[in-house]
Amino acid sequence: MSKGTAASVQVRKEACLKVKKLYAAISKDRWMYMMLVPGLFYFLIFKYLPIGGLAIAFQNYQPFLGFAESKWVGFHHFNRFFNESDFWLLLKNTTVIGVSNIVFFFPLPIILALMLNEVKFVVFKRFVQTVTYLPHFMSWVVVVSISYILFTTEGGVVNDVIASIWGQKLNILASPDWFLPLYIGQVIWKECGWGTIIFLAALTSIDPEQYEAARIDGAKRLQQLWYITLPMLRSTIVILLILRLGSFFETGFEHIYNMQNALNRNVSEVFDTYVYMVGITQGSLSYSTAVGMFTSIVGLVLVYISNRISKKLGEEGIF
Repeated sequence: MSKGTAASVQVRKEACLKVKKLYAAISKDRWMYMMLVPGLFYFLIFKYLPIGGLAIAFQNYQPFLGFAESKWVGFHHFNRFFNESDFWLLLKNTTVIGVSNIVFFFPLPIILALMLNEVKFVVFKRFVQTVTYLPHFMSWVVVVSISYILFTTEGGVVNDVIASIWGQKLNILASPDWFLPLYIGQVIWKECGWGTIIFLAALTSIDPEQYEAARIDGAKRLQQLWYITLPMLRSTIVILLILRLGSFFETGFEHIYNMQNALNRNVSEVFDTYVYMVGITQGSLSYSTAVGMFTSIVGLVLVYISNRISKKLGEEGIF
């Protein structure tokens, strides 16, 4: 047998051995892998297959003609969108809401998780966790409806209290000035408790011996928080912040759509509601797809830039 033949046989044997080892590993944990199947199908059907539909952003898509026969128009819809008078209004409103989410909402689950971590009375801690988790399972329709009941000028509890103090009611639901505070307040109430889950899990991974050593050295509670807890949470905070930037322009269609009315539209019209308006109600499928694709590209760019910055600052990032 020649050296070349012997080498090829050896390569085949090593490949077969690797396949057998892989099969043995999969077979050993086959039920764990079976649990991944529904999730894989979900992402395949609802996340990856629809990517092919982005082609209509470059077409004058007509449903009765289909993808193949619809006319290709290149970047016509993008040029039209960037030249629309509504573009700058949408960009401003979406950016203001996105920045407000990061500034006012993002830190609160971290703060709440740190506060819960300091609670030693287990029953009270679980009670607070349960109470703060529950709003997450309500739909935005219910949350907005509760706000309507509280703040309506026609018998709203909060407005009745305001009227008893100042002598007049505030039209909070229809006022453009109150839209953003009301929006952020609803987001905080609904999602703040749920957002603590990841941070509480990260806190449990901190070695208690570090706190013991710090106490021996005379560190107070705030010093332990600043020099031990927050540095150990830093990587988790950075990763979640990067992911949050990826959905910077996704302000929540259902939420804003239910809050929107004719009086606050100039501050509540965002890319999500605009896509629905032009795509579903007006039937401009190609144009609305181009708008949605623009927001996705911006999110991708923000994730890439923030990930690069985090790596330069010594963090791991997400890729």
